Amino acid sequence: MREGMDGPRGNLPCASTSFVGRQTEIAEIGVLLSRERLVTLTGVGGVGKSRLARQAGARQAPGFPDGVWLVELSPLRESSSIPLCIYEALQLADQSTRPALQVVAEWLADKELLLVLDCCEHLHSQVAATAGELLAASPGLRILATSRRPLGSTREHVLPVLPLPLGSDPGTGDEPRGAAVELFLDRAGTAAPGLIEAGKDDRDVADICTRLEGIPLAIELAAARLSEMDLNHLRRGLCTRLQTLTSPHCGQDTNEPRHQALHTTIGWSHELCAPLERLLWARVSVFAGGFEEEAAAWVCGAAPLRGEQIAPLLAALVDRSILQRLTTARGPRYHLLDTVREYGQQWLGGLGETATLAERHRDYYRWMARVGDREWVGPDQFAWYDRLTDEHANIRLALENCLASAPGNAFELAGDLWFFWAGCGFIREGRAYLERSLAAATDEQPGRERFWAAWALGIVAVTQGDFTRVETLEEECLELAEQLGNPEAIAAARFLTSARWSATGRPAQAVALLGEVLTLAEGSGKPLAVRLLALGMTAFALLQSGEFARAAEAAEQLRKECERQGEQWMRSFALYYLSVSALADGNPPAAALHARDSLAIRWRMHDTFGAALALDALAPALIASDPGQAARVIGLVDALWDSIGRSRMGSPELLAAREASEALARRAIGDAAYTTAYRQGTQNTIDVGITHTLDLPTPD
Repeated sequence: MREGMDGPRGNLPCASTSFVGRQTEIAEIGVLLSRERLVTLTGVGGVGKSRLARQAGARQAPGFPDGVWLVELSPLRESSSIPLCIYEALQLADQSTRPALQVVAEWLADKELLLVLDCCEHLHSQVAATAGELLAASPGLRILATSRRPLGSTREHVLPVLPLPLGSDPGTGDEPRGAAVELFLDRAGTAAPGLIEAGKDDRDVADICTRLEGIPLAIELAAARLSEMDLNHLRRGLCTRLQTLTSPHCGQDTNEPRHQALHTTIGWSHELCAPLERLLWARVSVFAGGFEEEAAAWVCGAAPLRGEQIAPLLAALVDRSILQRLTTARGPRYHLLDTVREYGQQWLGGLGETATLAERHRDYYRWMARVGDREWVGPDQFAWYDRLTDEHANIRLALENCLASAPGNAFELAGDLWFFWAGCGFIREGRAYLERSLAAATDEQPGRERFWAAWALGIVAVTQGDFTRVETLEEECLELAEQLGNPEAIAAARFLTSARWSATGRPAQAVALLGEVLTLAEGSGKPLAVRLLALGMTAFALLQSGEFARAAEAAEQLRKECERQGEQWMRSFALYYLSVSALADGNPPAAALHARDSLAIRWRMHDTFGAALALDALAPALIASDPGQAARVIGLVDALWDSIGRSRMGSPELLAAREASEALARRAIGDAAYTTAYRQGTQNTIDVGITHTLDLPTPD
C-alpha cells in the first residue's frame, strides 16, 4: 500500500488469509494511539501480535496523512541495522553519507505517520533507543511495536495481546461462540471443506480450541490437520499429547500453559510430518525473509534429501500450514512464521547441522551474487532487480555469516553485489558492508576479489558524493590493478579518478581520462559495466562543461550500447542526459520524450531518486507545448522529493532549475492557473500521477 497524498500511503501488505476477531483490541489500539506515542503489543509467540498490528495499522490509516509503514525486524541480526531498515521501509533516497537515523529523523520531523515495528524482542533495548530518538524528532509520529517482551522505554504503553476468546459452553445459548472457534472453522473450511457439521461438531471444535488455549497459530496448525484426519481423531490426538506434556514426570514448566499448547501443537504437526518433511522443515529454517524452490534445493538438498524431492516436500509443508506460499513473477516463494522457524532451528541444532546449513546458505548467495554480477548488464536486468530485492534479507544474513567466519568471502560477496548497492538503491547498506568487509580482510587474501570490493566501495562513495573517500580508494585500486596486471581493472580504477575530477570542477581532464578508460574497458561482466559507466560519466562531464552537442553524442552512444545489450539501468542515465542536452539545444519535444522514457525505467526499478530527476527534466520540456501539464508535473515532483528526503538533495543547480521552471510556467498561464494545476499535481497519488505522466502524448 503506497499510494500518495490523497489515498492511503504506506507499505502494509495485503493479508493472505481472512482476519478473524480482535475487534475490541483494534478499537483499543486506535484509542491508545490517539493519546500515546509508543504502543507495544506483547504476548507469547503465535498469539497473533503481528497480524493484529497490521490490521490495526490498516484501520488507522485514514488518520495518518503521511502513511502507515511496516518495518519487519525479525530478519535483522545486528542492532546497527535498525535505522537502515526503517530508512529502507520508508523508501527514502538520501544518498549522502549522513547517518541513516539522522536522515530518518529529519524526514519524519513534519510528518504525521504511523510506524509499525514488527518482531522487536531480539533487539528490544536498541529498538527502544531508536524509537525514542525518532519520537523526540517528530511530534506527529506514532509507533506501534510488537514484541514478546516490553521494549523498556519510559514512553512505552504496553498492551498485552491475549489468546482469542473461546465463547460459551456449546449448547447453553448464553453467548455467541468465541473468535477462537470462528478462526478454527474458517481455517477448517479451507483445509477440508464440508467436513465439519454445524451443531453436531460444535462441542468437539470448542474442546479443541479450549485445549489450545485460544492461541491463533496453534489453532491454524491444528485445523490444517483436517486435510488428513477427521475431527474426532484430531481432538483425541491433541488431548493425548497435552496430557503427556502436562504430566508431572514430563519435566516441562507447567506455569506457562499457553507456551505448552503452542509447543505441543507445533510438535504434533512435526511428529505427523513424514521424516523427509521434518528434515526439510529444519533445514529451511536457515533462510531469512523467505526463499524460492531453487534456493531450497541448493541449500537443503543434501543426503538423505535429493533435489527432485524438494518441490513435493515444500508443497506438503504448505498443505500442513508449516510454510506459507506467495506467488511472485518468478514463481512461488515460501515463508516460515517466526515461531515455526524457531522450532525448525531447534531441530536443526539437534541434528548437528546448524553450521553446515549456514555455510550452504552463504555459498548459495555467493553463487547468486557472482551470476548476478555477470548477467546484470543484459536483457534480464529487471528480473535480477526483482530477484535480489526479494532476497535482501538472505543477502544480509549471508554477509553477516561471512563476516563472522570468513572475511575473505565477505568482501568477495559484497564486491560482486556492487550492482545491487548502486543499481537497486541500497547505497547506504552497501557502504556499510563493503567498509566492514575490507576492514576485516587480511593482506594475504586474494587481490582480485579485494580490488573489486574496493572498486565497488568507490562506486558507492561516488554516488554519495564522498570524494575524500573516493581519492583514497583510487590509490588502493590502482595499486592492486597494477599488481594484477589487468587492463580492465586499471580502467575501473581510472574511472574512479575521472568521476572525482568530473564532480570536483575538472570536467575537461575527466573527459580525457575517460577516453583512456573506454580504450581499456573491453569484455563482459564488470568490464562492460565499467565501459557503460565511463560513457555515462563522459556525457555528464560534457554537460558540466556546456558542450551539449558532444554530451548528446556520448549519451547516444551509451543508449545504443545499452540497447544492444538489453541493459536498462544505464540506458535510463543516457536518456536523462539526452533530455538535458535536447532542451539546451532548443528541442523541447525530444527532451520530453527522453525524460519520459527515462522515467519509465526508473519507476519500474522503484528508483524514486532517478524518477524525481527525470520529472525535473520533463517539466521544463513541457512548458512550451503544455504549461498547465508542466505545472502539474512540478507539483508531482515536489511531492515525490518530499516523500524521499531533502528537496533536490539540497543541490543548488537542481533547486535553481526548479525555480526557473516555475517562473516560466507562471508566465505562460498566470499565477491562478499555475496554482490550480500545481495543486492537482500534489493531490494526485504518486503512482497515479506518474502513470498519467507516462501516458501523456508526446509534444510535437
